[in-house]
Amino acid sequence: MRRTIGYAAPEYGQGNNASIQGDVYSFGILLLEMFTRKRPTDSEFTEGSNLHKYVEMALPDQAIGAINQHLLSVTEDNEARTQDSQNITEKRIACIISVLQIGILCSKDLPADRPQIGDALKELLVTRDKLI
Repeated sequence: MRRTIGYAAPEYGQGNNASIQGDVYSFGILLLEMFTRKRPTDSEFTEGSNLHKYVEMALPDQAIGAINQHLLSVTEDNEARTQDSQNITEKRIACIISVLQIGILCSKDLPADRPQIGDALKELLVTRDKLI
């Protein structure tokens, strides 16, 4: 389990064997990392604080502050925002919040509280379909 600090499920620290639910936890942390641009090992996460809690506390009211701002860019040349670009940004934010909520569910401390990976995938597909 070397080099997995922050991604390894909490139950592994108690000597439990690797499991599918542990993989779900790691997947959830990876989702949170990709959409916040923060690593679970960042120095801001000290005792009692972690990426899961950071995102959980930000949702939904302070989600903008937690989201990787590069994901919200409407155009590459930074042209003036139009009503359409504002609608696109709002739609992106809603989808990113949905992904973060899935990441939160997958990275719950207790394995029994985590969804099955198939259920998490279905939710991600629903979120994708809303964006497209």
